Amino acid sequence: MAHCERASKPLLQCLRSASRGLNSVQLQSTRAFQTTAITREEAQTEAKSEPFHKNPDPSLVSSPRLERRLLRQGVAPVGSRRRRAALQNSDNIPFEQLPYQCFQEARNVLLGDRAEKLKDIQAMREKIARLQAVQPEDAVGEQSKKSKLRAMELHLESLKVNADINDPLVKKKFEDGQGDMSKPIYRFLADRKWREYRRKILVQRITQMKVIPDVLPHCDPVVDTKLYFNKLIQPGDFVNAQASATPPKLDVQLFERGEKLVTIAVVDSDVPNVEEDSFDYKMHYLAVNIPISATNTKVDLSKLSTESQVVLPWLPPVAQKGSPYHRLSVFIMEQKDSKPLHTAALQTEEADRDNTLLRTLQARYHLKPIGAHLFRTQWDETTLGVMKQIGFPEADMELRRKRVEPLPYKRRNPSTFR
Repeated sequence: MAHCERASKPLLQCLRSASRGLNSVQLQSTRAFQTTAITREEAQTEAKSEPFHKNPDPSLVSSPRLERRLLRQGVAPVGSRRRRAALQNSDNIPFEQLPYQCFQEARNVLLGDRAEKLKDIQAMREKIARLQAVQPEDAVGEQSKKSKLRAMELHLESLKVNADINDPLVKKKFEDGQGDMSKPIYRFLADRKWREYRRKILVQRITQMKVIPDVLPHCDPVVDTKLYFNKLIQPGDFVNAQASATPPKLDVQLFERGEKLVTIAVVDSDVPNVEEDSFDYKMHYLAVNIPISATNTKVDLSKLSTESQVVLPWLPPVAQKGSPYHRLSVFIMEQKDSKPLHTAALQTEEADRDNTLLRTLQARYHLKPIGAHLFRTQWDETTLGVMKQIGFPEADMELRRKRVEPLPYKRRNPSTFR
């Protein structure tokens, strides 16, 4: 018997004994923990004709082999393996109706605490409504009113989060990946989870690899940016030339309410300059007026409008043979007051990839970097074909390091050796 099945055996026995006593009585929940109704399936669908090992259920699979098969199909198993093993033979009792007295008593305590939080939320909403009805006398009063409203709205969002932070159903849905990002509690939990690990890794990569300050002087990521070239790319991963020949897909997760217009730029900061013995910049992609929100996170760079969004289309990144690896930086920059930029003027002024610096764009159009990502490219067996495809000049040339002659007193002279 597998370890997870042994661990779940006491839970199964308890559920079976409780369900035998509840067969004749319909279970009723005391009251909903959330203000919105929780939809549940009233009847179970009929079992599929295919066996379980050919069509595994993500919420019931407990075999590592079947878990790997689901992951290869792009489907993540739901919850822990121990829980999925327990659910295979359970009677599917709703989570909030579990027959544990201590659990139900604890829920009653949380329900009372949440009722108090709801009263505070209603009182704060009334204060905001009264302040909005006040007409300021001058510009100073208008500015003071705006600042007070902003502070009160932030406090209201905090109250909403505190009202649901202890809800076991909220935590269960979030851990199962079923959270509604339009609600403040799920945005708060997702932001906290991102800052615990993934944001630290991102900041470490862009600082250790000197993306900051080589490309931009400063960047404080506040949105979770994921990059896909047919698969998920971790910050700093190497991507071969053939895979990066097509524009990538982005998943930009915003943790605030509302919608923002952002600019997306991809910059290569390691283009060799043989004449000056240094490195130059090249803008591989530039697009503006891209809307993102907490629920609208998918951005496909190949499907953006060429008339109102794309300024510089995608140029496949390549590294010439003999050159060091190239750092390709992806920056998400918020536009000032979420106002759209004039794309036609940008297409005229920023038409030169080699002379378009991200620092200049940031200062000229008042852009604020809110997200970043990084991938690297180097010479591989597919680079030459991509170079010929895009018409790269001198694709067959190989760069070699210039030999530096040693100083006279450091030269080795075998004739003087004893």
